[in-house]
Amino acid sequence: MTHPETGRPLRADARRNRERLLEAALKAFSGAESAADVSLERVARDAGVGIGTLYRHFPTREALIEEVYRTELARLCDAAPRLRAQLPPVEALRAWMDGYIDYMTAKQGLAEALRAVIAAGGQPFAHSRDLLVGAVSGLMGDGLRTDVDPLDVLTALSGVTLAAGGPERREQAGRLLDLLVDGLRAR
Repeated sequence: MTHPETGRPLRADARRNRERLLEAALKAFSGAESAADVSLERVARDAGVGIGTLYRHFPTREALIEEVYRTELARLCDAAPRLRAQLPPVEALRAWMDGYIDYMTAKQGLAEALRAVIAAGGQPFAHSRDLLVGAVSGLMGDGLRTDVDPLDVLTALSGVTLAAGGPERREQAGRLLDLLVDGLRAR
């Protein structure tokens, strides 16, 4: 991981601080009723660092929110090849779909904050679709239909997320994912 301004690698302690800040921010923004309710001082305190450390890593509130989103997206997409290496294709896809639902639930919590990023000129979603399509494409393998567009799988997953309505209905989301995977099995 490199420093965004200097391009030099971050020291180990700086990398840990950055990671703790991102975790604290994800928790704070995802759980808040309104993004305006989240103070950056609270994020820094919850991460165990000072506000100056937060601003060294993220010069604006929008930069922090955008990086939280990008980090979660990368975490989700990076899981695809690991799952594919560890599990049979159908199981890997189903496990990744669980992660996708968790990701979308967290993103719903960040929705207001992300709208503020966009209003300030940020483009948090610029590469999201390509990364997600790539992840799904990499998971489609033996035992799964070859005639399905990965973008259609993502659209269906988004529908499951909306229909399940969030973490309180996670059990229903699991049942809907099972139906989706069953429809993706090769016949």
